[in-house]
Amino acid sequence: MLNFLKILQKNLSLAIPVAMILGLLAGGYLFDAAPLKSLIIPITFLMVYPMMATLNVRSVFTGSDLRLQVVTQIINFVLIPLVVYFLGKLFFTGSEAKYGLWAVGLFLIGVLPASGMTISWTGFAKGNKEAATKMLVFGLLIGALAAPVYTKVFMGATVDVDMLHMFQQICLFVFLPLVVGLLTQNYLRKKHGQKAWAEVYSPMFPPFSALGVTLIAFVAMALKAKTILANPADILKILIPLAIFYLLSYVLLSLVGKFFFRREDAIAMVFGVVMRDLSIALAIAMTAFGKEGSTIALLIALAYVIQIQSAAWYIRLVPRIFGTAPGETPTKA
Repeated sequence: MLNFLKILQKNLSLAIPVAMILGLLAGGYLFDAAPLKSLIIPITFLMVYPMMATLNVRSVFTGSDLRLQVVTQIINFVLIPLVVYFLGKLFFTGSEAKYGLWAVGLFLIGVLPASGMTISWTGFAKGNKEAATKMLVFGLLIGALAAPVYTKVFMGATVDVDMLHMFQQICLFVFLPLVVGLLTQNYLRKKHGQKAWAEVYSPMFPPFSALGVTLIAFVAMALKAKTILANPADILKILIPLAIFYLLSYVLLSLVGKFFFRREDAIAMVFGVVMRDLSIALAIAMTAFGKEGSTIALLIALAYVIQIQSAAWYIRLVPRIFGTAPGETPTKA
């Protein structure tokens, strides 16, 4: 089972589109997908808890990269929310309710930054993983507090935003897994030692998170399958602003990183902003917005495809943008 999940994790860029296609077929032709909504909470916990269990919170108190952390979070919580807000205004202007809901989905992506993939992709690109971990922790905590307020202020005219209910969902999908995950990590460290934790137990958690991501993508598509099949052009309408958002993000962050930070820190900043926490955004969309949630979730589910594929392509460009890592030849990069 674990070996299968590891294969799934390594091929997530393929697994997610396949899961979405299967969800589309299942919800559109095979069965009524409505009961699947009851699985959202347990699947989301399966998705978030492994990430929290492997989180190195101690790294927050080490190092001296205050300027990097401040700049990253300013981009995350000032610039990115403005970008997604105006992209939503520009592209989702139709009179139908779905356009406003897609704009809400795009905005949720913008106010919930820093997924667990931040650390993974930073490591792949030979960036500063310690700095990326700090970005993840700070982004989670700030985003959990800011998301209900931001959504109410920016999108309150588009959709009914119950700030208290939204914050309760964030507590369920962020703070509860965080506490349980850290308790798990502490228990295993004390019982088996640091070496066993690092070499044996810690690597066992991420594959389960990959399973959760794949399942939630399947559920999100299954729930909206009939609507999508009736209006296939909607997929293109959603993908265009998503692609523009990620392209703008990569270009801006590459320029800021290139001119103001050293190579390793610049890479951490790029992935600390671009790798949005789509898992939590999906969970909140499908639980905090009632029956409108599945329409919002459609856009977030499609964002998975662009986010993972774009990260894989960006890794190939890193040596050209920031140069090769110390001890690494250009050919190898």
